[in-house]
Formats: sequence, structure tokens, C-alpha cells
Amino acid sequence: MGASLTQEGVNFAVFSAQATGMELCLYSEDGRRELMRLPFRDREGDVWHMEVAGIGAGQLYGLRAQGPYVPDQGLRFNANKLLIDPYARGLAGRLRWSDALMGYKIGSPRGDMSFDTRDSAFAVPKSVVVDGHFDWKGDRPPAVPLAETVIYEAHVKALTKRHPEIAPALRGTYAALAEPAMIEHYRRLGVTTVELLPIHAFFDDRFLVAKGLTNHWGYNTMGFFAPEPRYGGRDPLVELKTAIRSLHRAGIEVILDVVYNHSGEGDEWGPTLSFRGLDNQGYYRLAGGGRHYANDAGTGNTFDLTQPAVLRLVMDSLRYWVEEVHVDGFRFDLATVLGREPQGFDPQGGFFDALRQDPVLQRVKLIAEPWDIGPGGYQLGAYPAPFLEWNDKFRDGVRSFWRGDAGMAPELARRLLGSAEKFDHSRRAATSSVNMITAHDGFTLEDLVTYTVKRNLANGEDNRDGHDDNHADNMGVEGPSDDPAIRAARDLRKRNLLATLLLSQGTPMLLAGDELGHSQGGNNNAYAQDNETTRIDWAQGDKRLAGFVGRLTALRRTHPVLRQKLFLHARPRASDGLPDVIWHRADGLPPAPEDWHNPGFRCLGLELRMAAEGPDAADALYIVINGGPATELFLPEAPHGWLLDLDTTRPEAAPVPVAARHDIAAQSVLVFRPDRARPPKDAQPPGAAP
Repeated sequence: MGASLTQEGVNFAVFSAQATGMELCLYSEDGRRELMRLPFRDREGDVWHMEVAGIGAGQLYGLRAQGPYVPDQGLRFNANKLLIDPYARGLAGRLRWSDALMGYKIGSPRGDMSFDTRDSAFAVPKSVVVDGHFDWKGDRPPAVPLAETVIYEAHVKALTKRHPEIAPALRGTYAALAEPAMIEHYRRLGVTTVELLPIHAFFDDRFLVAKGLTNHWGYNTMGFFAPEPRYGGRDPLVELKTAIRSLHRAGIEVILDVVYNHSGEGDEWGPTLSFRGLDNQGYYRLAGGGRHYANDAGTGNTFDLTQPAVLRLVMDSLRYWVEEVHVDGFRFDLATVLGREPQGFDPQGGFFDALRQDPVLQRVKLIAEPWDIGPGGYQLGAYPAPFLEWNDKFRDGVRSFWRGDAGMAPELARRLLGSAEKFDHSRRAATSSVNMITAHDGFTLEDLVTYTVKRNLANGEDNRDGHDDNHADNMGVEGPSDDPAIRAARDLRKRNLLATLLLSQGTPMLLAGDELGHSQGGNNNAYAQDNETTRIDWAQGDKRLAGFVGRLTALRRTHPVLRQKLFLHARPRASDGLPDVIWHRADGLPPAPEDWHNPGFRCLGLELRMAAEGPDAADALYIVINGGPATELFLPEAPHGWLLDLDTTRPEAAPVPVAARHDIAAQSVLVFRPDRARPPKDAQPPGAAP
């Protein structure tokens, strides 16, 4: 499918079941002049194809489809509109908003039932014939085990645009992702996997352009095989491949956030750019007799993955990015759409079956955003293995505990153990939960402790957009503060949140910039802010906080008990009879049922060992999360005593031996490990009488 180089020229193939004719338009190097228009004369089933001799890589082209224009029956063919090849490996030029892009006449009393005869070619990006050859120099995927994975969610441009150690010409580009300064930062943080916000080719929505804004996040895909040109130079694809090759050499994986649930064409009032003009019925889920679109993604349209051609498009795209671009996995935006069959969401549906049997895609990481706005859209925990899932229960529960909400100890306990009540089924692993405190959508970590009310006015929607319930806590003052006490409380809260994240079972995800104290000024929906709001200020970044994150990830690497593959259920281990999990109160006793139901139960101790069902190991930790006042702590019995390995109130303190009775500060997280350097408590001193 798409444009493929042959010995003689280029072969073109495009799907349309309903078209009565199809044309290929070839363009000049600048994309301004149509050089020739060639009709497709060969058709096999629903695939139109032709080979054109004498052209090659770099050729610009577009498509035109003839057929009936009957919108109330779901047919919207209009040969006056130049169409992007859904399989184009590259796009040239930017979308220029014009009424000519619409298949109907704007302002007509017949609305979208009217027919527009203007040619749209001047306003449409041209598809590009691409030679995908690249010298990978023996590149192999890092293949980081899930149990060792730490994800770093980042935006290509916002991550590096203000980095002083990167050449100005490279900042904000694919190439900058793998600059030495960035690789060193990933290593210091201890992240293994960079997850990029959408880099499939997209465009800026018309309503944003009218307001002088851009589609910063990129959730408006129009090219599922083409890298977004704005993050590259002369050859974005080569630059992206080069960056991935360098990251792989450093042991860093690359995951793409992908948007296969909808396209950028919007609803019936949107432009005719590709899928709508090629086969509206074949690509989209339609409603209202065919005139309207199902809108489960909240963007105006929804792809229909029960259609073989659409399922093939998605699968071909996924394989392309793995085989040709060497990416290491995908995070699926609004993934419930992809599993929605006619009867509703089905974890055994066609998309999941196709994905799980695919020999190429079986070896990469697959992450679902397990919700959409359609019927039955919230499906946390319902995805089949080997999917991981974004866990909003972790995000909201941990935030609420640290905010001081009453009765949150049971919720915290569930999240610390990998949300087993959601994920421990169907032989799923304890890594299934992608734990997060923050993500691109919502407050940054700095804003989470600085604001309780969103400040999204810059988005031009009168502050109506974005979440209203952020489970946030401004620590006593709304907005930035120079008060040393407020600043110290906020810094401690950030460390507590990060420690809870990285000490929990599951797969942790960090938001790029959180480790440096990046603020968006309270904007919790910065989707249109391609400016200083979203760009990380490296020069002013909090290097101490970044160092603390590195200490947490090192602790996680050192102790297998923090990154287990099996769920923990307080079952006794065969080797020593000890449970793999023991809960404690501050006084050392196990919590009684009434403790778990006590709204003021705020100090929770977790004695952690390897899962009873797994191979026995000597590793053990004692984690204390104190969301209440300072208190006296009684540590569990240990043959050699305990070493205090980490205390969020003293983030740079070295490990130190501690007594069995230990005073701990208010609002703190502590990690103790057995002090094996000390002799057992019952050992006789040298020379003592037997």
C-alpha cells in the first residue's frame, strides 16, 4: 500500500471500496504545480494500483477519488479535493486553511449537503515518495525488561528547545533527543524508556490558527507513516532514525504515543483531506443514517477498526514503525476505541487478536490509555496481556493521600502493591499498571503543589477546558511563593510523591520536566501552548530534585522487591514461612480492621519481600509512608537490625544504621533495608563465655 519504489519507478496502491474512479496527481519539487494527472486503471478487489515509470524518491503526489456525493448515506466523494495518501511515508508543505478544503460550500443553506467545486490542491500538503534505506550499523533494540522499565514521557520540542548545552539549530528537533547532554540526563535520572508525544504527521486545527495558537501536543494525526516535519530539517525521517540509533546505543528505548482512534478531519463540518474523500464509509464509524460520525474520541470522528482496511492500516503502520524506524513500543491514545466492537468494548476483539498474534509486535511494549468518552468507555484493568495500562486510580489515589484526604490508607495500600484488584487476572504481570503522578494532560508536579485551581485562559476557552478536580494542594498559598516555609513544604511534597511513585509495584512513568521543577503557570491543558509555558527551563532547573529522582531509580534497580513480576498477596514463602507482604502501624503492630477504616490512619509501614509464588530471594525492604504528624516508629524484628536508606526529609543524607525505635518526621517517606554489615543481635561478642 502507498508508494513503493520499484526497479522501473514507483508503484502506487490505495484502498477505496466505494469510489468509481481514482487519479494520481504528480507535482513539481516545490509542490505548487501539477505536472500530470494519471487515472488508476488497475483494481484488485478494493485496492486501486498502478506503476509509474521514470519517477523515484522525492516525488510529490496526491490522490483524487471520484464517486457519489450523498452525505446522508455516508458518501462524500469530491474529486475537486486533493487527498493525502494514508500510507504516505512523508509529507511536504503545511496545511493552509481555506474554505476550499471543505467538500461542501460554507454558508450554503444546505450545509454539508451542498457540494463545493473549488480545487483544494494549493492548500494541501503533498505526499512524498520516500526511499527508506538507512544504515542502522547493527542497531538492536535495548529490550529493557518490563520489571526494569522506567518511562519518561516527553514532547520532542518542549524537552530540548531551551537546553543551553544543545546547539540552537538542533534544539526542539528529533536530533536533539539523542544529544550527549540529553543521554547523560536520562542516565542520571535512571530512565530506561523515552515515550514521545505524537510524532505522526499532524496539523494545526483551524480554530487554533484563528487564535494564533498551534496544536502543540499533536493529537490530530493525518499521516500514520510520516514523521511530523516540524521537528526535523531536510530529512525528518533520517534524523529520527539517527536519534533512535544513538539512543539504542545508550541503552535507551523509544516509545511512540499513537492516535489510531480518529483522524484530523473532524466531523461532517471538517475538511476533506484524505480518508473522508477516499472512502468515508470504509474508514469511519458513521451515525444518523451515515451523515454524522460516532464521536467516541471527542474529536468529531472515530475510525472503524472492524473494517478490514482500517485494521490493516493500523497494523501496517505499527509494523512500519517497528521494522523500519526501530521504535520499541507504543502508547495507544484512547485505546478503548480500538477495542470497541458492534456490541461494545471487547478485550478479545479483532484489533487485540491481530495485535497479539503478530510476530513483529509481540516483542515491543504495548501501553493502553484505557478509556474514551464512548459508551462503556472506562475500561481500566480490562485489557488483555501483554498490554500495560495507564492507571488513573494510582494518580488520583496517591495525590489524595498526600493532600490529606480522610480514609485514604486502604487506597494507598492498593496502589503500592500494583493495583492487583484491577490487574491481577488472566495471568497478567504485576508490571501491568503504568503508575504516574503526572502526565502531559494535567498539572505538572510543580503546579500540583502550587495551585488548586487551573489557569487555562491562554488556551482561549475562558478556562472551561481541562480537568477541574486535580486532587491538588497548594500547601497554603495559591500560586508561586517566596515564603521559605511554603517552598520547603512544596519541595518535600514533591519528593514524597516521587518516592511513592518509584517505590510502588508496577511500571513507573515520569513526566519530563517534573524532575527539574517545571511549571506551566497552572495550565493543566497546555495542548495549544507551543511556547515558554511548556518548554523546560534547563538553566533554572532544580538539579537537587533531579538528583533525588536518580537516587530513587537507583534504589529501585538495586532492590528486586520494588519491581516484581508477580503480584503480592501476603502469602507465606516456602523458604522462611514469612509473608511476602506485612503491613504495620507506626507502633509496629499489624493494622486491625478498624485501623484501615479509621479516617485518620496516616502512617503505614510495608515490610516487603519477593513474592511467595516466585523464586525465593533474600532481598527485603521496610517502607514507611507517613502522611501525618511526627511520630515514634517501631521497626520490625531483623536479625542484623536496619539501615535507613532514604528519608525524604533529608534527601541527600547517606544511609545510616538506626535503632529499633526511631523518631520520624511529619510528612515523610522512609526506606529501611537490613543492615547485613552488623552481626546478628544474638551473636556472642569475641571472647565471651559460652
